[in-house]
Amino acid sequence: MNFRLTFPVTPFSAPLQYSDRLLLMGSCFAEEIGARLQEHYFDALVNPHGILYNPISIIQSIHSYLDNKVYTHDDLFQQGDLWHSWDHHSRFSGLNPDEVVAGINAQQALAAKRLEEADWLMITLGSAHTYTLQETGKVVGNCHKVPASAFYKKMLTAQDIISAIDNAMHRLFFRNRKVKILFTISPVRYVRDGVVENNLSKAILLQAVHHMVNKFDRLFYFPAYELVVDDLRDYRFYKEDLVHPNEMAIDYVWEHFINAGLPDKNLFNQLTELNRAAAHRPFNPASAQHQQFVQNYINKVKQLMQQYPDLPLGDLLKKFTTQLK
Repeated sequence: MNFRLTFPVTPFSAPLQYSDRLLLMGSCFAEEIGARLQEHYFDALVNPHGILYNPISIIQSIHSYLDNKVYTHDDLFQQGDLWHSWDHHSRFSGLNPDEVVAGINAQQALAAKRLEEADWLMITLGSAHTYTLQETGKVVGNCHKVPASAFYKKMLTAQDIISAIDNAMHRLFFRNRKVKILFTISPVRYVRDGVVENNLSKAILLQAVHHMVNKFDRLFYFPAYELVVDDLRDYRFYKEDLVHPNEMAIDYVWEHFINAGLPDKNLFNQLTELNRAAAHRPFNPASAQHQQFVQNYINKVKQLMQQYPDLPLGDLLKKFTTQLK
């Protein structure tokens, strides 16, 4: 008797390589997958604008990288004691506008360079709802706790999203002829918009993304949303708020992501073993047994550093060498 509906995940037609340069953008789910990629030594730049949920704000940020936009004080506004950018997540907000602009522009420069050379752009869309500032008509990436009366709320249509993505993709492909785009839909449920409205929002995102994937041969879809909503399909795989997938669910999606994207997992498995060993906390660090354990892993790290000189394993080597007595 089967109690779950499982389904096969199509392998990436172009497998991930450790030499690939990755740019991840979008919702908090992009951050979860991005963090795991970084932990396993992929060259991944994650959310240079901070977390963004709606497709328009994500596309606007891509245009800002292609335009090499430099932010100034005129792009900021003050709410209470803090200075914010309507385009950015509150992680960039601060008391000093000079520091806010400097932090934003540092990430802008990194993102502009990465977009020019990226092998993969991974975009996670969260919601089809947008918030437009009534005063200027600008779609904002974050409301920064400004009262709702300052915004118009709108549900995008699939055509709105398709048009925005289509324009950005043509610009991007002209500048970077090798980049591939992987879309995912966030499994986070935005029930603050209403359960019915959340389902409609996800359906619109799915319709738009699949239209674009069918149009361009360099666009792909990974079913993170379906793995959580249709495969796991149980509140025990959510956090206490019942809307965010918990660690177990994210690990499940990550496992499928790696299986689909890395057909040859030999190096990945070696790095996973090294990370696990580095996190080990011995009962007696000075024992001969543990010292031999540490030396063995130092040798393994050094061997990988010789085989893969571009892998950033210096910090990992340091974790082991500091345990030597």
